[in-house]
Amino acid sequence: MAEPQKVVRDGKVAVLISLGDGMGWSTSVDSDMREFFLFDRRFVEARAARVHDIGPVVRDLIRDRLIYCGGWRDVEILWLPEGTRFYVSECDGNESLITMDNLSFTA
Repeated sequence: MAEPQKVVRDGKVAVLISLGDGMGWSTSVDSDMREFFLFDRRFVEARAARVHDIGPVVRDLIRDRLIYCGGWRDVEILWLPEGTRFYVSECDGNESLITMDNLSFTA
């Protein structure tokens, strides 16, 4: 699979995460698909347009794979400065971004 086409504005990258309970967005797919679900321009544009049925976009991008997209209804766009290292934490479908700035403990 090709690299996702990221959306960058004013030095910040669009990142998609699910802020609701039930099912995560990028955390609900196989690891080889996560970058697509986090960054791809087509998903960002669909969310910005408030597209409710993401199925056609997913089918167009990912052929011959079964993907559950139940977390789409709670997906929001967050903007991170380019080059920010992060990971996605998930609890009961609610995803959050953890960056180095979020780390508060030092041994």
